[in-house]
This record gives sequence, structure tokens and C-alpha cells, in this order.
Amino acid sequence: MKSPKVYVEDSGLLHTLLDIRTPDQLDRHPKVGASWEGFCLGQVIEHLGAKPQECFFWATHAGADLDLVIVRVGSERRGIEFKRTTAPSFTPSMRTAVADLKLDSLEVVHAGADAFPLARKVSRRAAGQVARTDTATAWLASLRQQEEVSAIH
Repeated sequence: MKSPKVYVEDSGLLHTLLDIRTPDQLDRHPKVGASWEGFCLGQVIEHLGAKPQECFFWATHAGADLDLVIVRVGSERRGIEFKRTTAPSFTPSMRTAVADLKLDSLEVVHAGADAFPLARKVSRRAAGQVARTDTATAWLASLRQQEEVSAIH
């Protein structure tokens, strides 16, 4: 039996638990993708005003998965995938999710600056378009502060 997917929304807490003190350490850490996913997940849920009972992780036995599916009764089925890249592409996993889940839309939230369609019902969207600027700024400031503390010790 497969374990449930766990996201840590508080990236500062995750970085502390993993003893990540600098942006360089984060870039080289094997959990950098998990940090990115958790941070973006929290930002997107807040941005969309989604309730916990509307949010799901989806995966198949064949290996297809989707980081976030928001199902609003009588309204929409929306898929969201988080990619820590500046140029995400349309994947077989995304194709399966759109078809199997009958999604109204699928957004690929990425680290780049561009937003444009990838395929029918699928678009890529810059994380900066869904992250609160003050939160993203605080996240970076937290890393810088950790880096300064490390330099003192």
C-alpha cells in the first residue's frame, strides 16, 4: 500500500527541519522540489480560496499523478501541477489527468515568468501570478536571515 502524499506548506519549518540555511544549500538539496511544491500549494490554495475538503492529491497505479485537484461541487474540477522549472512541458501524466478526471482546466505553476497555453484545457502559469508578493518576499528574507546567522556561528 502506498503512503499518502504529504506537503509541508511552511517552507521555513521544512528548511529548519532539514538544516537548510542558505539559498545555495536549498538549490542543492534533494528536497528542493518538495519545498517548492509545498510553498506553491499553500499559495495557490489561499489565492483561490479553496477549502480543505475541496483539495486532493491524485495518482494512478500506472504512475500518473497530479499535485492538486480542486473539486468544487456544482462548479468546477481544476487540476494544478507544480514544476520547479522555467519551461514546463505537457506530460503524459497531465494528459491522463485531464481525461480521467474530466478536468475543466489544468494549470502548471512554474518558476518562470511566462503564462501561455500548453494544450487544450492546459496552461502554464508563473508562480509569481499566484503567490502573495509579501509571502514570497518573507520566504526569501527568512533564508537570508538563516544565512546571516550561520555566518556568525
